[in-house]
Amino acid sequence: MGIRMALGASAGEIRAMILVQSGRLVILGLAAGTLGSVFLTRLLSAQLYGVSPGDPRTLAAVAALLAAAALLASYLPARKATRVDPMLALREE
Repeated sequence: MGIRMALGASAGEIRAMILVQSGRLVILGLAAGTLGSVFLTRLLSAQLYGVSPGDPRTLAAVAALLAAAALLASYLPARKATRVDPMLALREE
């Protein structure tokens, strides 16, 4: 990130790049998790109380909550990293 900023990339471009890369991983993880939960609901259906195993609203709510947490977890370090002086980061490397 320090090299990109030293070459002229803005802090917003760096944050956007990190969020796009993180977003791709989040989407892949949510797809795999949703697919796994659909196939494994029969095993866990005895432990569910008040929710049907394939409830789309519950799946969507959990996916949205996990996506928000994952993107927040990637945004905060990206914001902190873009506040570092690029020349200071390059000197330490």
